[in-house]
Amino acid sequence: MIAAEPAQRATVSLRRTLRPTDYFTLSFGSMVGVGWMVVIDDWLSRGGSVGAMLGFLVGGLVLFPIGYVYGQLTASIPDAGSEVAYTAAVFPQAISFATGWIMVLAYLIVCPYEAVAIGRIGSYVFPQLNSVELYRIGGYPVYLPHLIIGLLVTAVIVWINYRGVNVSAAFQNVATFGLLAVFAVFSILGFSRGSLSNLQPPFAGGGTLSATLLSTIAVIQIVPYFMTGFEAAPKCAEEAHVDVDPRSFLKVIYAALAAGIFFYVVVIAVVSLLQPWQSLTKEGFATAVAFERAFGSKALVRFIMFGALLSLLKIFNGNFLTSTRMIFAMGRRNLLDVHLGRIHDRFRTPKYAVLFVGALTVVASFLGQAVLVPISEVGSLACAVGWLASCAAYCRGAGGAATAPRLMLVGIAGAVVAILLIAIKLIPSMPGSFRLYEYIALGVWVLIGSLLWLRREIVSH
Repeated sequence: MIAAEPAQRATVSLRRTLRPTDYFTLSFGSMVGVGWMVVIDDWLSRGGSVGAMLGFLVGGLVLFPIGYVYGQLTASIPDAGSEVAYTAAVFPQAISFATGWIMVLAYLIVCPYEAVAIGRIGSYVFPQLNSVELYRIGGYPVYLPHLIIGLLVTAVIVWINYRGVNVSAAFQNVATFGLLAVFAVFSILGFSRGSLSNLQPPFAGGGTLSATLLSTIAVIQIVPYFMTGFEAAPKCAEEAHVDVDPRSFLKVIYAALAAGIFFYVVVIAVVSLLQPWQSLTKEGFATAVAFERAFGSKALVRFIMFGALLSLLKIFNGNFLTSTRMIFAMGRRNLLDVHLGRIHDRFRTPKYAVLFVGALTVVASFLGQAVLVPISEVGSLACAVGWLASCAAYCRGAGGAATAPRLMLVGIAGAVVAILLIAIKLIPSMPGSFRLYEYIALGVWVLIGSLLWLRREIVSH
């Protein structure tokens, strides 16, 4: 399979312009979204102040073996398909397709989710956006202003990614470093006004050892969903500037993971220091509420919400970019429609893949929050499956990356972590495991993939 790639690449050439900074903002930007604003109340409910911080610290650190595997495989197999290419090197084509298809879901579903979420973020500052209800799905209203804003932002993201990866990277850099600037300001302010007494009790379950462990584990099991994205950089490996050392991908992935852990832990610490964490567990925008109560400043809250908006835009753009590259790579390998593997003559972007992802985002945006929530939960499982497949390919010798027994152990450790993450979602007795709607969403996606694969087999014969 790998031997056929040079012939493929002779006809498909993406623009090589990305630098290590671009890869960092892509990975970090695809990882950190708006969870620190809209669901931090759930984190505190699960773990308490210290339990939530400890959960994100431990949950992030266990992902480093997987990050190592991706860094090594990207250096030896720089392919837009990433997991598709890694598995194709050592496994049958059906496994390569299945891995790619499940990973497409992981990235693709983020796009309509962010298109829907932007209206909710905006309505906190401008409540008048919650007007002109069009319809309801699952009890959740779909407002006309929300829908219009989401569609406009989607159009901008599509235009940016259609025009060139350099345009997309510049947008990602501005949004990411803008968020980090806002983060630095509100963190310093928060630490200056916070009180250690607000951290009590440190764990949600009480002071016993078992309660401490359970509180921390309850947070750890959701961390992979909020850390997904560190492996985004490999999807654009073919677009690296000629001066970029392939070995730098490992450093970028490590930097993104470390920055993501630091960001989440600090935000939880600041919010918990500002207000007793129990008082925030029922607040929809707990971060904004904590600052508003502590400082009494609407301007500061708007500033923080601006940071949330930047965060939303960068995760939207980052996941849109990675989605298009995965679909493009599968089209190029004839795993999906071959048109998806074609590029624009002038902009050097996968034009049909960009339009395809844009169209799906638009359609899904009309479904509203009720339909997207269960599908987004499937995203954490999808990523874990992709991580497991990559670690398995690494251990089987893909790209010759595992050259020593100790390196093989890293791959095995990554595979074990991925298996545990999958088990958390599929074992009914585990907290955070799938419910009926998640199984339905996963089943529908698997069914669509199976039909596409059968169609491909029929057409090829």
